[in-house]
Amino acid sequence: MSGRGDSEIPDVEVSDVGDPAEDARRARWLAAGTGALLALAGLAASALRFAGSAPALVPAAYAVGALACALGSVLGSRGRTRRALWLLVAGAMVMALGDQFD
Repeated sequence: MSGRGDSEIPDVEVSDVGDPAEDARRARWLAAGTGALLALAGLAASALRFAGSAPALVPAAYAVGALACALGSVLGSRGRTRRALWLLVAGAMVMALGDQFD
């Protein structure tokens, strides 16, 4: 028995490996789109909470979180995807923390 049968791992073709430039472009678009979506959601939530009877800290937290997400979107579109990711996480956490005060 040579050990070669159906369990053999197929060779990886060079064409199967992703293009690094395409991966970077996809990461930039994803960071920019996610940041813009979170910023718009934060601004909409801020406007809704401002119009309601929530304490002033709640709409301010949503607005600050939306600002952080918008900045993350800008950084992501410029290729700073790692920093953009951390800003998006921080912005979403600020919005979630502001929601706890309601």
